[in-house]
Amino acid sequence: MTFKSLTLTAVMALATSAAFAEEVRVYNWSDYIDEELLAKFEEETGIKLIYDVFDSNEVLETKMLAGGSGYDVVVPTGTFLQRQIQAGAFQKLDMSKLPNHANMWDQIESRTAQYDPGNEYSINYMWGTTGLGVNVGKVKEVLGEDAPMNSMDLVFKPENMEKLAACGVHFLDAPTELIPAALKYLGENPDSHDPDVIEKVEPVLMGVRPYIQKFHSSEYINALANGDICVAVGWSGDILQARDRAAEADNGVEIEYHAFKQGSLMWFDQMAIPVDAPNPDAAHKFLNFIMDAQNMAAASNYVYYANGNKASQEFLVEDVIGDTAIYPDEETMQNLYTTSPYPAKVQRTVTRLWTKIKSGT
Repeated sequence: MTFKSLTLTAVMALATSAAFAEEVRVYNWSDYIDEELLAKFEEETGIKLIYDVFDSNEVLETKMLAGGSGYDVVVPTGTFLQRQIQAGAFQKLDMSKLPNHANMWDQIESRTAQYDPGNEYSINYMWGTTGLGVNVGKVKEVLGEDAPMNSMDLVFKPENMEKLAACGVHFLDAPTELIPAALKYLGENPDSHDPDVIEKVEPVLMGVRPYIQKFHSSEYINALANGDICVAVGWSGDILQARDRAAEADNGVEIEYHAFKQGSLMWFDQMAIPVDAPNPDAAHKFLNFIMDAQNMAAASNYVYYANGNKASQEFLVEDVIGDTAIYPDEETMQNLYTTSPYPAKVQRTVTRLWTKIKSGT
């Protein structure tokens, strides 16, 4: 290498460090943002963005409750956020640094206040429901034209699951979502914290366990899109991503998403700043950037999830704002339920039960 090229390399390195005088570290769910937004944030702010991903609340919670996560912005689901707020894991937001907070949707904030009273610690990023992703052709082939594609019977009745096993079924690896769903199926309160009530789901889930190919919280997207499985219990936006990937591939796979007719869980993914965030000022800049109406719309248009930003709705594509699987009609909204975090002793019961169900023993 010549002296000239060495000098040029040094100049470029200095230019890069000057362009990024500071950095912000964000920890978000996998497949959950338009990456063009990440580049746009860096260009607009001059802040370097370190962006890492996870695929379960449990992974995030382990980092948060251990302390020293090293992240400036993290994205827990509402019930986990509530428990982490109580544990002192987050700092209150400085609203004077968040002028775009005026864009947020009061109907969603009234619901997220269950987890974050006054919405003092977090903003809503995305929200959605947990339900059924089905490969229409394969499910009808296995169960007939009258297959219960919007019903819990599809995945909680062993006689259905035994047949569906031939074409593949995935369940979320999410006990805080699957256990409430099984309780709902039994006619119990899905938000029950009574260990005796919670134990009632064991025969339901163990009854279909032999027919579940995998518990995973992200692999079902491609598995559905590619036709490798025919049913997934998963998150609305993930399943709609699978639907669109299959359509783009033109591979003959038709995917539909259905909230459970018996009632589905409504969940909220919230952006929050850890109490020990290395750069809370940059974290606020990132949150304010995300709350820009056009930026939030770009995120929703990419991931096919509803968001908690009312002002973004005029910029949403019709495939998003006009799809009742993403923005449910009022009747479906009224039938959705939410849950609250389990106390520590009950959480141990849930963890033991889920470990047993996953292992099938």
